[in-house]
Amino acid sequence: MAVVSGMKSGASIVLAVVVRPKLWFIVMVQLIRLVPRSWWRRSPFLPIPSRSYIRFRKQTQYGGDSGPIEVRDVLSYLNWLRDLR
Repeated sequence: MAVVSGMKSGASIVLAVVVRPKLWFIVMVQLIRLVPRSWWRRSPFLPIPSRSYIRFRKQTQYGGDSGPIEVRDVLSYLNWLRDLR
């Protein structure tokens, strides 16, 4: 069930970013920074940050590793990064 929840959350995040062109550049920069090297060699064969990084971010953001990542929090983070530039 957690995998399905994570997939729904991931799809919601992707959709939220796709409709916001102002964030595309920031998302590409973050993907380059966060995606592990040689990601295509390891399952799940997707350019996503490592599980340990996701777990760390959830711990610092929500105080635990349970529940999906909120779309509004990701958008807030990306807007913060954009404003930082």
